[in-house]
Amino acid sequence: MTLAEIRKQFPILEQQVNGKPLIYFDNGATAQKPLAVIHSIDDYYQKYNSNIHRGVHHLSQLATNRYEESRDILQKFVNARKNYEIIFTAGTTGGINLVASSFGKKFLDKGDEVIISAMEHHSNIVPWQMICEERGANLRVIPINDKGELIYEEYIKLLSHRTKLVAITHISNTMGTINPVRKMIVNAHEIGAKVLIDAAQSVPHMKLDVQELDCDFLVFSAHKMFGPTGVGVLYGKEELLNEMPPYQGGGDMIKEVTFEKTTYNCLPHKFEAGTPNIAGGIATAEAVKFMNEVGFDFIEHQEHELLTYATKRLSEIEGVRIIGTSSNKASVISFVVAGTHPFDVGTLLDQMGIAVRTGHHCTQPLMNFFGIPGTIRASFAFYNTKEEVDVFIAAIKKAIMMLS
Repeated sequence: MTLAEIRKQFPILEQQVNGKPLIYFDNGATAQKPLAVIHSIDDYYQKYNSNIHRGVHHLSQLATNRYEESRDILQKFVNARKNYEIIFTAGTTGGINLVASSFGKKFLDKGDEVIISAMEHHSNIVPWQMICEERGANLRVIPINDKGELIYEEYIKLLSHRTKLVAITHISNTMGTINPVRKMIVNAHEIGAKVLIDAAQSVPHMKLDVQELDCDFLVFSAHKMFGPTGVGVLYGKEELLNEMPPYQGGGDMIKEVTFEKTTYNCLPHKFEAGTPNIAGGIATAEAVKFMNEVGFDFIEHQEHELLTYATKRLSEIEGVRIIGTSSNKASVISFVVAGTHPFDVGTLLDQMGIAVRTGHHCTQPLMNFFGIPGTIRASFAFYNTKEEVDVFIAAIKKAIMMLS
């Protein structure tokens, strides 16, 4: 597909905002949806809406088959060994909370340690704080440098026999920094620790292979990879998932229930209590198919070109300071403008039809490190264009003039 053909698959990009053609640079928060995903959701509710795994009638069988086919597609997408290592969740946040609770209750004891980094999203900070407090464990933080990169020698120093788990983002949602997760996993495994990778910001941009990474857990959300909201995936190694207790109780996660005792279902159902987002799970597979059709070679090339071009153009504007200047980045640029508040700049850009994100991006400790209240964040997807970047740059210059 050409870029023009790709853009036609996203009807929302054809609209105007405040009388201007929409330029959508908020893909790090949520990506737009192609027609294949939209039609998939519509088809489910119009043609075979039914609950899954429990019915013998035609609609239930059809819905169950489609839902489990989606699990198979997601297994292949991340190259998991078994399809039951793929657990459907409500999103990245839900997946992290599941692991924090279940892994924590099984493996964390008083004095044990969990390691995260200074660039984590709140959803990869707060659940670990909660379980560490509950279990009497300690949370340790890998520091970063002024470029927004992990200080790797400090990570090595933190690893010890007390480390039970390392939970690290693959790509910073605020700065776009790509962390060396493969090397980090090797180092963690050498001292017997397990590793969870927050891949919310990496699955839309690059092909992942959980067997090659050898991570113990990996979590991501459908809505950031052109799928629906309210759906996510937790990959976990079979042996670990079997050892962990269920996260929630309810229907479908049981084999037998009496008032005296309950026996739990096998994987993946042990971690999928209740009626899931069936339409969303099915549509997530359509998002994967679409990305595969576009091709990750195209995705990575297009987004790298946009990142390089936009970084150069932004750097030429007096008063602009880019936050996160690692040489190994994904298509995210956070920046501040001297003498202005990010919210004011974002509001003026919206009036010109440009959607960006402003604020702390759920990374308040990171903002504190840089000594700023927040940033303006432009995050690109493969359907964005250099022409849109040009309009964006002109709008930034105009906003600065209006606010000066």
